Formats: sequence, structure tokens, C-alpha cells
Amino acid sequence: MAGAATKGKVLLAYSGGLDTSCILAWLIDQGYEVQAYMANIGQEEDFEAAREKALKIGATKVYIEDLRKEFVEDLVWASVQANCLYEGVYLLGTALARPVICRKQIEIAVREGCQYVSHGCTGKGNDQVRFELGYYALQPDIKVIAPWRDPTFFERFPGRPALLEYAESKGIPVVQTASKPWSTDENLYHISFEAGILEDPAVTPPKDMWKLTVDPEDAPDVPERIAIHFQDGKPVKVENTTDKKTVHTDSLELFLYLNALGRKHGIGRIDIVENRFIGIKSRGCYETPGGTILRAAHVDLEGLTLDRELRRLKDQYAQRLSEIIYNGLWYSAEREFIMASVESSQATVNGVVNCEYLSFAASSRAPSPLTVILVKLYKGNVIIEGRTSPNSLYDEKIASMDEAGGFHPVDSEGFIKIQSIRLKAHMTQKQMLASKK
Repeated sequence: MAGAATKGKVLLAYSGGLDTSCILAWLIDQGYEVQAYMANIGQEEDFEAAREKALKIGATKVYIEDLRKEFVEDLVWASVQANCLYEGVYLLGTALARPVICRKQIEIAVREGCQYVSHGCTGKGNDQVRFELGYYALQPDIKVIAPWRDPTFFERFPGRPALLEYAESKGIPVVQTASKPWSTDENLYHISFEAGILEDPAVTPPKDMWKLTVDPEDAPDVPERIAIHFQDGKPVKVENTTDKKTVHTDSLELFLYLNALGRKHGIGRIDIVENRFIGIKSRGCYETPGGTILRAAHVDLEGLTLDRELRRLKDQYAQRLSEIIYNGLWYSAEREFIMASVESSQATVNGVVNCEYLSFAASSRAPSPLTVILVKLYKGNVIIEGRTSPNSLYDEKIASMDEAGGFHPVDSEGFIKIQSIRLKAHMTQKQMLASKK
């Protein structure tokens, strides 16, 4: 579409949509040789159609990489182990996907001798930070082209009409679809909705906006029960104890099955105002069905198997880790340090199920200690109904109200008196200060 490339080779993170298609053509116009890269992380996309589109625009090569399994095993499972939750509500679906996308993009760029990488992130969002911090961490001397921060680009294309006009002039096919007054980002972990009518935080999202999950009011009236097996804090098996026949042990299939169940039962919707890393408040709506189920199960399991003080410390680490991931710092020393601590804490999060009413289908996995959480899914709710582990710290005899179990009630008196020492001192101090006023 343009003359011979003179400025070097660029690997563009390509989505197949209007923005990155125009960026691809614009980079060629600027004198670059452009290769396109698409990461399959579970989004609904016609990858072959996107490949043909990129080649037609002028990409010299197109790479389509299936990263779904490593996304689950390397990123999603780490988040499950840590119970990650940004600002107490957001399960980090977009942020978790970026490190695995960056990793493969840099791998290809190095292999193909690309001097540049590029992306279609806006200049106000978090993703520009996440992508570029990933690029520089993985390949310090790589050069990044960010068109939406380049005045030459964003002054030429101030809005969608300008992009559509450019696409028409370049013969770029644009699929005409019914306009949705919001933007989305999707992967197998979640989907996000933002911008457009959602920029007013008082506007209730329309019912037809939600894509992955049924409305909880329309979810089945009959609950569904599952058993989730964990080993070292990672899910290794899921069984449907309602139909007593569905079993999944492969990591990707297991997660996709939990997604399907969550979608069916309306699980995982949130509507929040969050703080972006760059300092802007943003309203976002998210659907994270399988991730919501797993987090609820894992948090409950840790209540059974983790020491009290270890769990408190780990919860503090999880909050910090969530911020680190949200801010695009996956490839940082602090993330590695915290994650190593999290993994160490998960050594006891395994056990073996001992519930007669569960059906245990044969598994290809070698016998190993597992932990099982019994979960009920019902109209948007994840309800924990039981848990068991040979690493349990729960002592039924000590906890019982019906027997002493080795615990002597008179010992509580001394405990209470010791705990009251600082409270008495605090109140005495307050009274002294009040008397001087």
C-alpha cells in the first residue's frame, strides 16, 4: 500500500478492529515494515478473517498465537492462589492478560529482528502502561510506537469518522454492526465494559449490555452443585455433583467449564468506579464468572488450612499484589517476591475428599493429596456448602460447645485479663486528658 519500508520493522499488537487496522496502514504509510500479532486469550474473534484482513492491508506476516492455556496456568492460577482483588472488588481480568500477551509479542519481535513494537492503547488508559512496562522489562532496548500518544496520529484522527474515512481510502474492510454506546475488552477470564454511556456513574447499565452471564433474575430456579479439588492452592479437578458425571482435570477445560456454569447461573457481575494507575477515576462493569467461583472457593479453603497469622499476613500481601498487577508491574522484583511468598503459603492447601455422596470419576492424574470445596451455584451466588482437607487446622473437639476437648475454660480468664491491660491503660489516659480540659 506504500513505498519500500525505510524506517525498520514493527510488530503490531493487532486486534482486527478499526483502530489497529488503521494503525497498521498508518505505520506502513510512515515507512515501516509491519508484521501483525494476535494473541488468542479466549476472546470471541474470527482469527482467520483477521489474518486475511491484516495481510490485505499490507502486513508482511501475521502471527496468531493460542495463549489460553498458559494464560490460565501462569496468570489466572497465580491470582487464585493469592486471592487477588483490586480495591476489594475487581478480579483483574484485563490486567492479568497483558503479561502473557507482552511475553509472546517480545518473543516474536526478537526472533524476527523487529526494532519496534506497537499497540493500539489510548493515552488515558491503564493498558498503555501495562504493555510498555512489559515490553521494556522483557527487552530493554526495544522501541515502542504508541500512535494514540503521537500528535501526528491523534491530530489526524480526532474521532471515529476520521478513522472510517481513512479506512475507506485504504480499502480496509469495516464490518458494520449495530452501535453499542460502550467499549469492551474480552478474554477467557472476563469481559469489561467502559466508556460511552457508562461514563456517567449514575447510569444503570442496560440489560442487553451484559454479554457473558444471564441476568441473575433469569438464572435457573434449581441450584447446581460442584466439588472443586485444590492442590497447592491451584484447582486441579472439578466435578458436577448434581449430574454426578461431569469431571474436568485439564486446566483449560476445567476453567472453561467453571465459566460455563458461572454464565448459566448469572455469577460474576460487578459495576464499580475504580482508580486507574495514571490517576483518573474510571467507571467499569465486569463479568468474571469462573474467576468469581474459584476465588470464593479458595478463600474459604484457606480458612480451614492456613494459620491465623499467616493468613492475615498473606491477605496484606494479596492487596499489594493486586495493585502491582493492576499497575502493569508483573515483571517486577516486588511481584516475584510476593508471589514466592504466596506460593510458599499454599503448601498446606491440599487434601483428599472423603464425601460418600460425591461421584469420583477416574482421573489421569497420579494419586495425590487434594482439597475439596463443595459449592452451590444459584442465581448469581456462589455458596460454599462444605470443605475437607487432611491439612485442616480445624479441631472439632476443641471447637465443640459440647465437650472440653483439651481446652480448659478457666484458662480464658487469664487470657482476658492480659488482653485488657492495654485497654485499661488507654481509657485511663483518655480520662486524664479529658480532666485537664
